[in-house]
Amino acid sequence: MAKRRARDTRYKNKPSTRSMRVRILVVFGFVILGCIGLTYQIVRLNKVKGDNYTKRMLAQQSHSSNAIPYKRGDILDVNGNKLATSVKVYNLFLDPAAICKEKKYIQPTKDALENVFGISGSDVDKILKENPASRYYQMKDFKELDKEYVKKLEKLQDKDENIRGIHFEEEYKREYPYSTIACDVIGFCTDTNTGTWGIENTYNDMLNGTNGRQFGYYDSELNLVKTIKAATNGYTVKSTIDVNVQGIMEQHIQKFMKNMGAKKVACLLMNPNTGGIVAMGSNAQYDLNNPRDLTVAYTQDEINSMSEEDQLTALNELWRNYCISDSYEPGSTFKPITIAACLDEGKASANSTYVCDGGQQVADRYIKCVANKYGGHGALSLGQALMVSCNDVMMQISAKLGKEKFLDYMDAFGLGRKTGIDLPGEATGTVFNNDTMHSTQLATSSFGQSQTVTMVQMAAAFSAIVNGGNYYRPHVVEEVSSESGAVIQSEDDAVESKVITEKTSRLLRKFLLATVEEGTANPASVKGYKVAGKTGTAEKIPRGHGKYLVSFIGCVPANNPQLVVYVVIDEPNVEDQAHSTYATEFASSLMKDILPMLEIYPTGKKSDITKASKLKLPSTTKSNLGQEVPDGGYSDSSYGVAKNAADNEEGDTGMNN
Repeated sequence: MAKRRARDTRYKNKPSTRSMRVRILVVFGFVILGCIGLTYQIVRLNKVKGDNYTKRMLAQQSHSSNAIPYKRGDILDVNGNKLATSVKVYNLFLDPAAICKEKKYIQPTKDALENVFGISGSDVDKILKENPASRYYQMKDFKELDKEYVKKLEKLQDKDENIRGIHFEEEYKREYPYSTIACDVIGFCTDTNTGTWGIENTYNDMLNGTNGRQFGYYDSELNLVKTIKAATNGYTVKSTIDVNVQGIMEQHIQKFMKNMGAKKVACLLMNPNTGGIVAMGSNAQYDLNNPRDLTVAYTQDEINSMSEEDQLTALNELWRNYCISDSYEPGSTFKPITIAACLDEGKASANSTYVCDGGQQVADRYIKCVANKYGGHGALSLGQALMVSCNDVMMQISAKLGKEKFLDYMDAFGLGRKTGIDLPGEATGTVFNNDTMHSTQLATSSFGQSQTVTMVQMAAAFSAIVNGGNYYRPHVVEEVSSESGAVIQSEDDAVESKVITEKTSRLLRKFLLATVEEGTANPASVKGYKVAGKTGTAEKIPRGHGKYLVSFIGCVPANNPQLVVYVVIDEPNVEDQAHSTYATEFASSLMKDILPMLEIYPTGKKSDITKASKLKLPSTTKSNLGQEVPDGGYSDSSYGVAKNAADNEEGDTGMNN
């Protein structure tokens, strides 16, 4: 009997191929039905509740976020006149997509653009054709528009709601109402609100504010809701400058340049009792509203021949503030400092007498006095030495003082270092130190040669000499305040240091008054006023080329100084430059115009200091006074200079081996 084959049970529980296919079709059918049902439901919900869902979505999305520009703070003069201000202007831009959204918007919008801005319809058609989907198209030829354009457009929009897609961007434009006046002090601002030179630079962070922000979003009803975070405007800066006095001073400078001319004419007016600068400037002026215009100093042909680097150099030279950035040898205007130091240290007194024999042998050199060719000034008191600007006496008293003390007083008077004036670009000048100053350098420094100063250094030092001995930091800003009027920062006018005694200061005022009334500075006198001051006639390096810097520094009224006046004329445009009368006459003419404006009025009678100011010349000197010479000085064949001889003060001081 045959053996039976074992039964295969591997596929016992496996469904048939047909039944499996049926099941797959059923599942697929359900999926199709589900998709159809879901699609139906989406369509239904979108039709019935689509607006609600859209509103919910838009309500959660930011619609817009625009910056709101801040207003840069104003710069005012001491009387509240605006020297610099920011004016809101408007830049035109279009929204072509909004204009093209409906045909009915296009023609009214084109008409409005032509009516308000003079933009032709063909130009608008071109913009819309080339930028149909743009939401922002800047009209570059319509920037910095004033408010009148905005008002005119709004009036048309109120009448016709189909005017669409015309918008303005707001910004602020910096303006300088007085154009060139006080340009050296104010400085200017770039398009990015960055101050360049002057107060605009030093107080840039305070003048700038913080931009605000405007946010827009849709609420649940699709209404556009705006949220505004206001901008914080900059602080207001009130300066010590009197714009009226500044303007008159600049007129005098330009008049001098027109009538005579010079390489440089500069003037600085300071309140000696606070350090506040009343006016400051030079003949180099530029328009603050157009500071890169070189045509104020060069011809167009000269500008065309310049490289970009040359033009930038020329601009920086134009913007440079000579009164604080340039240094020079001061000449005899330095002599009051030498005398003050010697008086304070007891190395000289009002009763001291000296003999000028025409010069001094110092180390291996013979250093001349201006009166050398006349045999010297002869016997002089200390006050008379200042009156006739005697170099010989300055060398004698400085030798007694010694270099250590001399250098100490140089530092105390702020020479050889920055004064700290609140303007950029201040120079330090060049002075000797204990290692580099020897007997020769001490001698020449005593009468204002071999070391250099800046105008602001000299004005501050002279102020300390005449105000009772108090040194004040020069400054051009009085206070900084917020929009609400709260004072953020204020110059307290505190005394920075005590340099000399009141007694020494009083005696110097007496000497300086006599120097104007009877000495070298006589042309600086002003009828009705007691002016005290000193002239300077410094021969420039290299010596012997006939190039001079002439100057005058003085104060008024002499017994109670309220104003310091400092005039510098570098290389007057004449063949014979060595005459300080150019500076003294300038100062006199200027003071006549500005003193009443500053409420400094004529006294009408002699003051106590006037009575004490008469410095009687020794009989030996009196007998040698000659007649007045053409330059305003006195001389004769024997001794020469006695009254205004220092019209050539340092010109003849040559040092001989």
